[in-house]
Amino acid sequence: MSKALKPVSKNKKKITTHVLQEMKSKGEKISMLTSYDYSMAKIVDKTGMDVILVGDSASNVMAGHETTLPITLDQMIYHATSVVRAVENALVVVDLPFGTYQGNSKTALDSSIRIMKESGAHAVKLEGGQEIKESIDRILSAGIPVMGHLGLTPQSIYKFGTYTVRAKQDEEANRLIEDAKMLEQTGCFGIVLEKIPAKLARQVAESVEIPVIGIGAGNGVDGQVLVAHDMLGLNVDFSPRFLRRYNNLSQQIEDSVKQYINDVKTKDFPNENESY
Repeated sequence: MSKALKPVSKNKKKITTHVLQEMKSKGEKISMLTSYDYSMAKIVDKTGMDVILVGDSASNVMAGHETTLPITLDQMIYHATSVVRAVENALVVVDLPFGTYQGNSKTALDSSIRIMKESGAHAVKLEGGQEIKESIDRILSAGIPVMGHLGLTPQSIYKFGTYTVRAKQDEEANRLIEDAKMLEQTGCFGIVLEKIPAKLARQVAESVEIPVIGIGAGNGVDGQVLVAHDMLGLNVDFSPRFLRRYNNLSQQIEDSVKQYINDVKTKDFPNENESY
């Protein structure tokens, strides 16, 4: 028997970074999911999702690239603008794409300002630790909320050379904990931890006061994030251990399209009621 789903209140509180902090303090888990377009974002926001991430994973999901590296700032702003138009309650966080913040804090600030002004998003997310501290400082100086991202950082995939679990060794694990504390002290409102041991992720979540959101980081963190197209079964070619599929929309869409083709070929569609 499936679990009964709690209905979403029509008066759900608008989610802000402050609300997320309150949720962590109360021990209430935070739900986070990606969206890249108006239609999907409208559905996701309607469910009561806490945070919607306009991820640079749009590079893979929407454009078919092998990595997240090719997507541009203009493209991220386009996706973010589409999402923001649909959202009423969720906090909208936008990834800064590769090449728009690494190594140049002025570029990082300019990129973040463009995202905030042109899309109306609520925050930006950056991958990395100590090496991007200067960029984070500069973005925060403009009053722009920043979310960090540690562990497996897909924009550094060619540096790692693999998508395997990060921070399994003590040296990298200790550095990750230090980076998490640095992100908190610098002023980030939250951190995403991707594909690291569950024990380490719990340790990080307990060592900082800001919310820690996991993806492939176990259940000891303050919330979870997944790519919508993965968990809905639209993207069936990606099946990591941490992914739980909640539907098989790929098959449902395929079946529906085949039925449509058949109805057109057999002159069943449109029928008299579907004609003027």
